[in-house]
Amino acid sequence: MAKILIIDDDDMICATLSRLIRHKGHEATSVLSLAEGGVEATAHPYDVVFLDVRLPDGNGLDLLPRIAAIPSSPEVIIMTGFGDSNGAELAIKSGAWDYIEKESSVKEITLSLERALQYRQEKLAGARSRQRETLQRSGIVGTSPALGASLDAVAEAAGSEVNVFIVGETGTGKELFARAIHDNSRRARGNFIVVDCTALPETLVESLLFGHEKGAFTGADKSRDGLVRQAHCGTLFLDEVGELPAVLQKSFLRVLQERRFRPLGGDKEIASDFRLVVATNRDLDAMVAQGAFREDLLFRLRSYIIELPPLRQRSEDIPALARHYADRFCARYSLGEKRFSPEFLQTLTAYPWPGNVREFVSTMEQALAAAHQESTLFPKHLPTGIRVQVSRAAFAHESPTVRYKAGVPGGALPRLQEYREAIYRNAENQYLHDLLERAEQNIPTACQLSGLSQSRLYALLKKHDIVR
Repeated sequence: MAKILIIDDDDMICATLSRLIRHKGHEATSVLSLAEGGVEATAHPYDVVFLDVRLPDGNGLDLLPRIAAIPSSPEVIIMTGFGDSNGAELAIKSGAWDYIEKESSVKEITLSLERALQYRQEKLAGARSRQRETLQRSGIVGTSPALGASLDAVAEAAGSEVNVFIVGETGTGKELFARAIHDNSRRARGNFIVVDCTALPETLVESLLFGHEKGAFTGADKSRDGLVRQAHCGTLFLDEVGELPAVLQKSFLRVLQERRFRPLGGDKEIASDFRLVVATNRDLDAMVAQGAFREDLLFRLRSYIIELPPLRQRSEDIPALARHYADRFCARYSLGEKRFSPEFLQTLTAYPWPGNVREFVSTMEQALAAAHQESTLFPKHLPTGIRVQVSRAAFAHESPTVRYKAGVPGGALPRLQEYREAIYRNAENQYLHDLLERAEQNIPTACQLSGLSQSRLYALLKKHDIVR
């Protein structure tokens, strides 16, 4: 028997769906608002959630990330009374199982529910199987839901031989994820061969990839295996595949299809049993439209897609990343253990990291160099550009009321009520941050410490736009 949650402000819809669900032998619970839905979904493990889009206190799609972060990770079926293709796209990209209209027939709703439960059963069985072996992360640090989704995809990809297509902004760690796929696959004992497509010289690219025989060209004094051959029984990783020279794309397409190639100057083909993983930060669909990339090659590459989140979307991982790289650099440069001031971590978290983890690593190295033998890292040790940007952003978001300082002459004097409310709002915001940190992000513990009910705590977190 499955547990189903219905979040809809229409009593008739809730009653109809509840009868349908119970008729199928499952347990149904219904709530009438977004806030109640968030509390209920978090408080109890559900298998499927029917979620309305238009609720009296907000858009149901805004609840999807929170539901995805719940340990039970229920499947979500979005319901709407208004057909909206953009809403359907957003729902599916946010991880919803299905997007249906309320006017759908009982048969359609039942089929969607049954398929969601079937998928969930098989997914949980696979997850239990994967838990028997700990995933080797290959240096990937963090526990955020966004990163967890990518690691789940790594585990799935590692269990198959399908071509993997990794997409993400520059600096998100695409090579680390490619290596994690290799390290967790049956090919882990084979070579992991990296090909940086941005550094392939057009005149030597065929020789580098496919190798050559002695005398194939001037300077070829002996035969050499190419990178494709070196990846035999292992993994071939093409980094920034969008930069693969046009003259080579057709040849490489055939290599993918046949797993055979001919070295330069050779008179027979050689086989190579490699697993292909590629990565890019470019829009290859746009390149195909411009004639800069072969469409048939893109179809072959895009068998299994893993999207990596930028660092700004997983800021919860920043303290762990800071600890990891601080320890690594302290060991490398023979420095003593470093502590972090709260302001140091706050500055790291507030910065948007356009260069992602790559920029973060470089910044940590600079901070440790600036601190040298000092035992605690402060914002002062961070690069000036980062501190200036964070300070500017904080100043821009403050209202004139907040910027007013009591006892300081000059400047506009706010109304007393406005000033009192601003002080109260800031104090409440800081308290909530401190509360979650003290409770280690655990809501029941936070409720116990603060004396707040779960519904009241969730309402305050939503009011201050605080994401756990």
